[in-house]
Amino acid sequence: MKIIITLVLTTLLASGASAHSKVNTTTPPNNSILANVPTQIEFGFANKIRLTKVEVSHDTNPAVAIEIGGQTGFEQMYTMPLQDFGDGSYFVRWRGLGMDGHAVQGEFSFEVN
Repeated sequence: MKIIITLVLTTLLASGASAHSKVNTTTPPNNSILANVPTQIEFGFANKIRLTKVEVSHDTNPAVAIEIGGQTGFEQMYTMPLQDFGDGSYFVRWRGLGMDGHAVQGEFSFEVN
């Protein structure tokens, strides 16, 4: 039993350590249902990060990398164009580097009907 508790605590502490640059807001909001495909997506982070990769997948399309340009600085807000795949579920995954040097990553999704 002690081993299980130790493993659970270790996992929770590890998750908390990587949560220091979480996404505060996304546009569209996570798990939202939209009538039309948005022309762009936005990320608002709790702290500045350097965004290194963003990809979008869709029900009927494999993941496609979004051009994030030659960004070399650290920002709290990012806006980028979104490819229109039509109706369905969109999954956005991102990776970045926090100002403290830690790798950060996350994802959000939305649906278009």
